[in-house]
Amino acid sequence: MNPYLATVLTFAIAIAFLRLMDFFAHRGWIESKLSRKFIHIGTGPIFVLCWLMFPDVSFARYLAALVPLLITIQFALVGTGIMKDDAAVEAMTRTGNPKEILRGPLYYGIMFVVLTLVYWKDSPIGIIALMMMCGGDGIADIFGRRIPSPKLPWSKEKSVAGMVSVFVGGFLLSALMLLIYVNAGVFAGPFTNHLLPIAVIALAGAVVESLHYKDIDNISMTLASALLGHWFF
Repeated sequence: MNPYLATVLTFAIAIAFLRLMDFFAHRGWIESKLSRKFIHIGTGPIFVLCWLMFPDVSFARYLAALVPLLITIQFALVGTGIMKDDAAVEAMTRTGNPKEILRGPLYYGIMFVVLTLVYWKDSPIGIIALMMMCGGDGIADIFGRRIPSPKLPWSKEKSVAGMVSVFVGGFLLSALMLLIYVNAGVFAGPFTNHLLPIAVIALAGAVVESLHYKDIDNISMTLASALLGHWFF
């Protein structure tokens, strides 16, 4: 596909998904906390799958990175109050305070830009790190708070169920994306060779996410996953 057309389609798909979640939250059809997590979990896989539309040209990664960059700039404008977007605030914040967007959601967007530029389709590292951020951190908050389990000794705000959810969610989403990329011929097979590295990275990501660093786990866990990925790939 023409790289510019791929960029436009990627941007349109990403905005459509975000606006759909904004609409659901604004109408009260889903809780803002849940819509926030749906955005957290769903945006990454959608974006990474859109990479497959881009041809193998040197500047493709920069065009693809432009999509999360523009969306992240919008986050910053809404968070600082320069741009008014009540639906986005309801969908992406816990308390309705726009300044919340300047923490987790903003860091989330920054990591997408950085990992797209650094790794692109050249290595599975970036995809695994992004899926750990989406599937691991996103799913943990949904299941970790709903499944009764003991608190972690080193982090009283985190639970065993949450840590297990990070591992399982990150592993499954990473495995799914790599299965698609291996079948598409982007990464060398067999797919089963990737399962052990994914499991180790997911375990390390779960440990890092369990540490008591509020609001920066989108950065800490994602970078830890990427750094460990260099051990395997």
